[in-house]
Amino acid sequence: MSKNRRFVLVTGGAGYIGSVLVPVLLGRGYKVRVFDKLVFGYDGLTGLAGHLEIVQGDVCAFDEGVLDDVDKVIHLAALSNDPTADFNPEANRLINVEGTRNVASACVRRGVDRFVYASSCSIYYSLNPYDGMLHEDSEISPTAPYSLSKKLAEGLLREMASPSFCPVALRKGTVFGASPRMRYDLVVNAFARDAWQKGRLTVNAGGEMWRPLLAIEDAAEAYVNALELPDDVVRGRAFNVLHKNYRVLELAHWTKHVLRDRKKIEVDVRYEDGVPPRSYQVSGARFREVFGYGPPRGISQALLKLWERFEQGVATDFGNPEYYNVEWFKLLSSMQGKLAKMGAVLPQAEIGTTCEGQRPGAGHVTRFHR
Repeated sequence: MSKNRRFVLVTGGAGYIGSVLVPVLLGRGYKVRVFDKLVFGYDGLTGLAGHLEIVQGDVCAFDEGVLDDVDKVIHLAALSNDPTADFNPEANRLINVEGTRNVASACVRRGVDRFVYASSCSIYYSLNPYDGMLHEDSEISPTAPYSLSKKLAEGLLREMASPSFCPVALRKGTVFGASPRMRYDLVVNAFARDAWQKGRLTVNAGGEMWRPLLAIEDAAEAYVNALELPDDVVRGRAFNVLHKNYRVLELAHWTKHVLRDRKKIEVDVRYEDGVPPRSYQVSGARFREVFGYGPPRGISQALLKLWERFEQGVATDFGNPEYYNVEWFKLLSSMQGKLAKMGAVLPQAEIGTTCEGQRPGAGHVTRFHR
């Protein structure tokens, strides 16, 4: 539990992980302020009305006044996967690197001491599935836009580290599981969707690729714990956070096994030639040593929970582009120019009012609770 009543700022806190993390922070006694562009809205946080603050804004134009009464930051805001980064590499650089610099620099100026950064095991991006086990001190030279942006952001944070500024990077495995802001562009969630929809899982390139996996609940707990460890054991360091490494083919067959009593599921394995898929197998030993535990949750519980949600009709409109980051950004980008020329789609007296009758804008605080 927090030892004081100052805020934790969670950038990107209305997103897939943030919507699970924020309730955990509140449950541990923290006051929470969310800073988010709200590209996906804030439906994932509506059940918390009365318990947090939301600030709508952009990390590329970060107003450090958002840090008033804040002493810890969890920085999730980013373009968060390879397809989205590949769609617009320059936007990816501006958000993931320069946006991180903006927020961290403001923290240094404001005396915010703990900065927990959402990095990724994608930083180990490799086209060779036989590279072997990688750890935080392994030599890495990512060239893909997303992976490179995570490396560059980690580097600038290490350079900024000081006795009064303690950045720590969590290199998460591929996250899976249910969230109020759902995603189906993540491998376990996609397999659950395809098992429900089609009864058939398709595995490309023989399924030889390695993936480190992490339950969304374990990701949330790791972020909270990273706020609370002593400065001298985490300052300027990166930690791989994962439950287990899986080959994708193994993951498909395990999904079939877990759901065997729910539906007959077939696994189709394709071996076609082409660009080798990304692969990485990483060690979580440093995290276990310093944090004192290993993320415990495997995929079985998450698959069964997703299946239960499907049976209840929750987030089963699988064609909705909001569940797929790159598809949502493509749609919004396509509409942006059209709307700029056209103006409002329909005439209205007020557009975009909040629950308090105010229009959120960059730096505007929507106070659900104070």
